[in-house]
Amino acid sequence: MVSVLEILDLILYILSCIVIAQIILSWLINFNILNRNQQLVMQLWNGLNQLLNPIYSRIRRFLPYSGPIDFAPLVVIILVWSAQIIIRNNL
Repeated sequence: MVSVLEILDLILYILSCIVIAQIILSWLINFNILNRNQQLVMQLWNGLNQLLNPIYSRIRRFLPYSGPIDFAPLVVIILVWSAQIIIRNNL
């Protein structure tokens, strides 16, 4: 049982790293540090969006409209870190 919880903890850690990478990439694009017309940046951006949009879309259903600010990544990070704390306390 411990191995299953450790694997789940690792998966949650990887998910949180992916969400943080997408947040940082969106900041770099919005502040014109990276150009979305570059092929590598566009591939990274599209790949991260395709990976995370199914998660974000479920959370956005419950969040009120907040204009241009998207709080779905913040909610995902809080949920993932909370789940990691629960898992680590039960190991």
